[in-house]
Amino acid sequence: MGTVHTEITLKNPKDETRVESGLIKPEEIRTATVSALVDTGAMSLVITEELRQKLGLAIKGERSTLIADGRRIICKKTEGVEIHWKNRDTTLPALVVPGNKKILMGVIPLEAMDLMVNPVTQEVVGAHGDREEWLVL
Repeated sequence: MGTVHTEITLKNPKDETRVESGLIKPEEIRTATVSALVDTGAMSLVITEELRQKLGLAIKGERSTLIADGRRIICKKTEGVEIHWKNRDTTLPALVVPGNKKILMGVIPLEAMDLMVNPVTQEVVGAHGDREEWLVL
């Protein structure tokens, strides 16, 4: 299988609360629409330091992480970030890998939004279809 990218929108969820409290206007919500490399061998959402700063995400600690080349490195772990893909969303912490220049979406955000990579079309799709009512149990 080749590389798969998908467009996602990331938002700072604290800004939604600030809008509800009247502290900021809706257009001031920090958001970014990016192309993410979908990596089913990775676990988390990985963002760049520049994107973390743009979204205003606080660092909530560090985490030891095994990267693709076999090295173990220490990464920053952010507070939760809203991840939006089409009609689906979830809120999860992101990792900031030192020197990383790519946005990477691993299996935890994919699973949280009931998504998978279609190996034939090499695109992200709903694991159980793309219906609007995908969350209804």
